[in-house]
Amino acid sequence: MGYIRFAQPARIDGWLVLCLDHALVSRGIGVCGGRIPGPTGSTIARTSQICDSAPVAIVVQPVNESLFDDVQTIFGPRGQAARCQCQGYRMGWYAQHSDDVQGRRELLRDQVIEGHGLVAHLDGEPVGWCSLAPRSDYPYLRQTTWKGRDENKDDASIWAVTCFVTRAGFRHQGVSRTLVGGTIDFGRDHAARAVEAYPMKPAPGKDVTWGEMHVGALSAFLAAGYRVAHVPSLRRAIVRYDY
Repeated sequence: MGYIRFAQPARIDGWLVLCLDHALVSRGIGVCGGRIPGPTGSTIARTSQICDSAPVAIVVQPVNESLFDDVQTIFGPRGQAARCQCQGYRMGWYAQHSDDVQGRRELLRDQVIEGHGLVAHLDGEPVGWCSLAPRSDYPYLRQTTWKGRDENKDDASIWAVTCFVTRAGFRHQGVSRTLVGGTIDFGRDHAARAVEAYPMKPAPGKDVTWGEMHVGALSAFLAAGYRVAHVPSLRRAIVRYDY
């Protein structure tokens, strides 16, 4: 099943495609509702064949065991993503900062086998990762995003989007925004009652360091159809998509 929403897709060589560049407006290809399956459970999100930009084709698909090596390629051999292995919100502070990288990697492998996440490919290269799973799988969220909230923390019907990683060398090409769009149909396919995320909300004119943006940008979620449900701090929002 595809995970990008659009109403008037083009079909090129059997692929369903959507141009995200401004050129699509003049060509009459609108972006709105609708959900159409692409090849092998994927949807091409961008393509130069109907755009005036350089060749860019982003394919988003649910993760599975065969894609674990692609996830590791996205993380790279060093840096915070390689060290954390996307376990930060699943562990306590000391466990997530320990030297047991291999242990965290094996935990991620189990989560990938469960299908908890999305992977993006650009022209066949693995370029982006998004972690999402039932909110109850992330106990650390209760410490970082719960101020002022009054709801069941163990409600497994609420899914959470906690992390994005874009592979070095492929940033600023719409990878994370494409992944954000994929979270909505992913949640629906898993019978979620709602999907929520915890993006940064920088003050006007203020920058946010790249490392802090692993939770995503507020503007990307709002553009995909999420709404702001709660603001626990000056720099963070909780956004939600209800089904």
